[in-house]
Amino acid sequence: MAEIIVVDDDPKLCRMLSDALGMDGCHRVRRAADGTELRGLLAEAPADVVILDVGLPGEDGFRLARWLRERHDPGIIMLTGADTVIDRVAGLETGADDYLTKPCALAELRARIGAVLRRRRPTGSDRLPDGVVRFGPYRFDRKRFALTDDGGAEVPLTPMELDLVAAFALHPGKALSRDDLMRLAPPRGEEGFDRSIDSRVNRLRRKLEADPARPELVKTLHGAGYVHPG
Repeated sequence: MAEIIVVDDDPKLCRMLSDALGMDGCHRVRRAADGTELRGLLAEAPADVVILDVGLPGEDGFRLARWLRERHDPGIIMLTGADTVIDRVAGLETGADDYLTKPCALAELRARIGAVLRRRRPTGSDRLPDGVVRFGPYRFDRKRFALTDDGGAEVPLTPMELDLVAAFALHPGKALSRDDLMRLAPPRGEEGFDRSIDSRVNRLRRKLEADPARPELVKTLHGAGYVHPG
């Protein structure tokens, strides 16, 4: 169980996020309205991940992120209402692990939290050769451009399906719109007649998901596209 602190001066949003993240029992979630309350919570118990609003009163999220990185070193996911490159870069330069624009989908936030936790809790069994990344129970080899199961057997996929796997496997926790996927996995060769991202994702799910009706590898974000939780 991960320890998470949500820091936001909007009490309604803070309560909504903390309740949603804690409802499945996988995380213990506490909440704070500002830097003072955050420090008090950390004095009681450390946190694995801090979800930190940029626009806090008094000490803003950027200053708190620097303080967190120096004193406690949790995973840090910053939330902001401003979707500009400058703000994103500033957030990451303070030491944040990830950056999301509000309002964000809860499924994407959960996926980003999971990805941050996995990156910060490496185990011997998680270590993979260079150029190889996990894709659920599979392994995607960027150099060979191939997908294998844990037994090392190659999974038969078409080139365009492998393009989709690469797009998701190399962007864990990131919401990819249909336009993003069309750019990352464009139609090619004899497969080019089918330009529907939705139908291609459905075919990929039928081949790779344990239960295509309840996908875990590639989740739908209504109104946003798709995400691989990582």
